Amino acid sequence: QVQLVESGGGLVQAGGSLRLSCAASGSAFSINAMGWYRQAPGKQRELVAAITNAGWTNYADSVKGRFTISRDNAKNTVFLQMNSLKPEDTAVFYCVAAPNLQLVVRGQGYWGQGTQVTVSS
Repeated sequence: QVQLVESGGGLVQAGGSLRLSCAASGSAFSINAMGWYRQAPGKQRELVAAITNAGWTNYADSVKGRFTISRDNAKNTVFLQMNSLKPEDTAVFYCVAAPNLQLVVRGQGYWGQGTQVTVSS
């Protein structure tokens, strides 16, 4: 089993920045890919960004150029640096971890409890 603990959410004004963190514990050696999903009220959950152990990254079009995903493999931690935040970024952000990227993209793996990000206009 893998446990994921997210932190870093909060309230920020439009144009501001936040940095989310997600620390994996337990059988973290089995994790080779991690990612961030978000779910806004009344909307489907969407994959925001993903990263592999090798450093390959992928982003949703809506966040390209504004969000950066990174990972500290030694600490089994993934980060999401969010800049130029917009009100439409308001959502609950979830960390996901899995043995491979395909599972992360499918939303299959270990999930964190979620952290709220609210962007005011």
